[in-house]
Amino acid sequence: MVALLKYGCGLPFTRIEKLQRHLGIPLPAPTQWGLVEHAATLVAPAHRELVHQAAQGEVLHNDDTTAKILELGTSRQAVFEQQSEPGDPERTGVYTSGIVSSPDGHQIALFFTGPQHAGENLAAVLAQRAAELPPPIQMCDALSHNTAGEFDTIVANCIAHARRQFVDVAPRFPEPCRYVLETLREAYRNDALTRAEPLSPAERLAYHQEHSGPPMRGLQWWLYEQIEQRRIEPNSTLGGAVKYMYMRKHWNKLTLFLQVPGAPLDNNVCERILKKAILHRKNALFFKTQNGANVSDLFMSLIHTAELAKVDPFDYLTQLQRHATQLRAAPQRWMPWNYRDTLAALGSGPDPPS
Repeated sequence: MVALLKYGCGLPFTRIEKLQRHLGIPLPAPTQWGLVEHAATLVAPAHRELVHQAAQGEVLHNDDTTAKILELGTSRQAVFEQQSEPGDPERTGVYTSGIVSSPDGHQIALFFTGPQHAGENLAAVLAQRAAELPPPIQMCDALSHNTAGEFDTIVANCIAHARRQFVDVAPRFPEPCRYVLETLREAYRNDALTRAEPLSPAERLAYHQEHSGPPMRGLQWWLYEQIEQRRIEPNSTLGGAVKYMYMRKHWNKLTLFLQVPGAPLDNNVCERILKKAILHRKNALFFKTQNGANVSDLFMSLIHTAELAKVDPFDYLTQLQRHATQLRAAPQRWMPWNYRDTLAALGSGPDPPS
């Protein structure tokens, strides 16, 4: 429960301590930390299995948000020396990277907090990918940090990120922005229809090519006219939004859903899970040590993967701890989407409601 309140709901230990005191059951913050640190050692095999299975996914989303670790601000060199793969000790930034993978139809949410960027954390995950598998699709925005790493992926860029630029300038340029937004709305409508069916990746690609392809080609021609025929001021805010989409290196990645089966339109699923880290940052402000950040990443990954699988995170964490011995022996049987089947095979099940 402490882990769920802290890492699932964003409540700092000090607030939980105050709550417990009001309830007449004191639970000091250091005691809470001792509980979750011990529990983390019990459930760690499930987290390692999540990382391994995420590496086998067909589509991986990644992105960053800022974080703060006090230890890295005071003894950064010592922390780097403790790492198995030291990074650049001159770095000053700290980030929480979110990675969402979709292996075998399941969604896995992973969090990594430290000096590494999203691309470097993705490289560490993909190092566990089976050699016989083809390169996965990587969905991210166009920042170089998201692709910085030694790995091979088919990169798609987030069309929602490009759309947001037109939304921001729409009050000043309503007519041109309306055309862009309505064209993208049609692509999103078609995508929703393909997922409601649901269609296979190949069928979804064919549907998009037939129904989304013509309006997107019209949009590409419109962007060409705005820039090459100077119908807009290139240095204006509208010009910046148009140039971002018009650049060939961006356009091909923004429209990968028209070229490659299974390619998504946007990175919204990753941005949604990063809101969990942002909530934690707003309430707790910082981590004291890298170890504290690692424990947070572990629990946030387990909790939010359980939420994506539509299972009860409290029951999931409880059963992982109760069956720690079985978990160590066969962690692949204790994933959020199959642990109930494992419990049934053991002759036990989730606790009945009180």
